[in-house]
Amino acid sequence: MAMNETALITGASSGIGFELARCFARDGYRLVLVAHYHDKLETAYGKLQSEFPGCAITAIACDLSKPEGPEQLYAETHRLGLQIDILVNNAGFGEYGPFVETDLQKELAMIQLNATSLMHLTKLYLRDMMPRKYGKILQLGSVVSFMPNPLQAIYAATKAFILSFSEAIQRELKDTGITVTILCPP
Repeated sequence: MAMNETALITGASSGIGFELARCFARDGYRLVLVAHYHDKLETAYGKLQSEFPGCAITAIACDLSKPEGPEQLYAETHRLGLQIDILVNNAGFGEYGPFVETDLQKELAMIQLNATSLMHLTKLYLRDMMPRKYGKILQLGSVVSFMPNPLQAIYAATKAFILSFSEAIQRELKDTGITVTILCPP
């Protein structure tokens, strides 16, 4: 079954996103790798093609920290004729330091990427999954989803949003054939 399914993974050029892409490739899924930086994305693409030569992989560079990012990504996957069966919302970043001293523009970009774009992509791809009565959504939270985290106030708040949002839609989607899973690594 996996051979006919496509997994889209944001933040796929490194870290957890890259490792999840490796797992999906190993299990026979087609991949759509999404990352902001084209050079890092191409490196990840090359590594995966080398390790899994039979895997169909599409790489899309997209800046999801910009408000127009989710719509651009969605439009590109549709232009390419890709049906997304599994959405992995992994892209995100954090900022460390006392809230009063941290950079506001970085924090606004963090909220956009970690929370707003995640919600936006979930809505866009979920609307495609609903008529099929099938789909899987994996949201990347964190252990800080469960508690305030001094010196990472905005990051922790975005991760708490992911947990609350995902648990809510998980309940809304009960008995639809679509699952929502929240992964909260340390």
